[in-house]
Amino acid sequence: MAENKTKQTETSVEAYLDAIDDETRRQDCRELIKLMSRVSGQPPKMWGTSIVGFGSYHYRYDSGREGDCHLTGFSSRKSGISIYLMAYFDGHTQFLEQLGKHKMGKSCLTVRRLSDVRLDVLEQLVVGSIAETMRRYP
Repeated sequence: MAENKTKQTETSVEAYLDAIDDETRRQDCRELIKLMSRVSGQPPKMWGTSIVGFGSYHYRYDSGREGDCHLTGFSSRKSGISIYLMAYFDGHTQFLEQLGKHKMGKSCLTVRRLSDVRLDVLEQLVVGSIAETMRRYP
């Protein structure tokens, strides 16, 4: 079975942030670190070369595939900031409706800048995602 490409590393989160050219984006990422550290109770760690992750969990699918992943995290991308919400939970749709300007994929919420969204609602999305992930993968 193929091994996951994205694993937790010892790379410096601070070095990753310092490499972000746009000052506003860099500050937004620092704000996300504060929010996600507080909510998860975990320090930021690099996962691969471009994901700042918080906490971890071990998953095992019915197919037999298994691995480890961060509970939540984010990555600065060309088009915006990708925020990783690993699980949908009851009520997440209502939070997304209240969030502000965003795009939502399967487990990736993309915002251009934090000023486009309500941080209190984003926090509730992160809290719910972490809780549901922990429920599914105790």
